[in-house]
Amino acid sequence: MAGPARDTRGIVDASDLFTRVQFRLREPAPALRPWLEHYWLIDWDLTEPYTSHVVPHPSIHLVLQRHESGSRTERAGFAEVVGIVQGLFSQRLEGRGRVCGVKFRPGGFRPFAPERPVSAWTGQRLPAEEVLAGPKVGAVLDPAEEDVRVAALDAYLLPLVPPPDPQADRAMALVELVRTDRSLLRVDELARAEGLSARSLQRLFSTYVGVGPKWVILRYRIHEALQRAETDPETDWAALAADLGYSDQAHLVRDFTATVGVPPTAFAPR
Repeated sequence: MAGPARDTRGIVDASDLFTRVQFRLREPAPALRPWLEHYWLIDWDLTEPYTSHVVPHPSIHLVLQRHESGSRTERAGFAEVVGIVQGLFSQRLEGRGRVCGVKFRPGGFRPFAPERPVSAWTGQRLPAEEVLAGPKVGAVLDPAEEDVRVAALDAYLLPLVPPPDPQADRAMALVELVRTDRSLLRVDELARAEGLSARSLQRLFSTYVGVGPKWVILRYRIHEALQRAETDPETDWAALAADLGYSDQAHLVRDFTATVGVPPTAFAPR
């Protein structure tokens, strides 16, 4: 079964990563799609260590992984809930390994764990059983067949499908609006578009998304700047800064450098 289109937004030097690992996106079962964006599957068998870098989305992930060799202690496999990472996320890969991940829609995780606001998980990596019903890691990671792994993820998550939550739906719709509407550059504009006060909008995002609306706006703009930096050697950074809502080019360069670790001019199409 074909998966969703490969989305490389946020992956630093995606073309290099894809020469080193097998990376696939797969659709979850239809009943899960209101809350989940996709499953992501990675397998690697490396002769030399490699470190991947990602500018994360405002999403919670459930990650099941196994590192079979290399300098890390061999592990049978483990599952963890990874909250939103506010800076650059780096992961060292070596030897052989496998990851099966679940990417929740921004705003879509809290119905599965309603006891705490999603901001409680921001910046955290916790054993899955501390947040959700613990998955059977071997059932997901052991099968060689990709379809079997996807079916195992579906089988684990389908019994956890939550009841309807209008506030979760509202949060997911607002984040999607920020992602797709480049004219929304300010928190007060987003609040007015939804008929909310700025304080109510902040509270909604803290509870359901895990970070504030300003952070979400800036993160999607950095994603766009990163994509432009890697694909267009003739980028007009002053014009792009204006398009992304920055007062000047220097502010864009500052935020980009603080997030990615190098200025946008350090990227060149390969």
